[in-house]
Amino acid sequence: MEKEEQKQEAFITDYAELKREKERERALEEKKAEIRAKKRKLIPPFVMLLAGAIVSITMFVQHYKSKDMLVILLCVLLVFFVAGEVLKYMLDRFEADAEARRREEGEVFEMGPDGKAEGAAAADTAAEEQENEPQQTGRRFDDDEEELIF
Repeated sequence: MEKEEQKQEAFITDYAELKREKERERALEEKKAEIRAKKRKLIPPFVMLLAGAIVSITMFVQHYKSKDMLVILLCVLLVFFVAGEVLKYMLDRFEADAEARRREEGEVFEMGPDGKAEGAAAADTAAEEQENEPQQTGRRFDDDEEELIF
């Protein structure tokens, strides 16, 4: 009886520790995601300013009038700010897709106290295992026959 109680206590301790570890990992991932988001926030201004600097220098070298130079520069800054925003949106979307895939692949089936897998993912696994089993057609091939695969 004591051994069963010790096993149960060890299971609860391990389960609680596993839960705490998952929370730590999740918090670390969230912190990394926040840092990446802060860095990505700077993409549109950098793209805009780089394009503006290149256009300004080019127009100065080619001796544009100040009024024409300012109008062109304003248009270029607006266009490249929008381009930077689109780039940032695409990167955010790619990261969100990758995170969703990572969560899907990294989904761990937790065992309940009764020793059975919990959640809908357990049913999906059983269905996948059933699909992956080779199906037998009942026909046997002789050594002389070739199996045609289409």
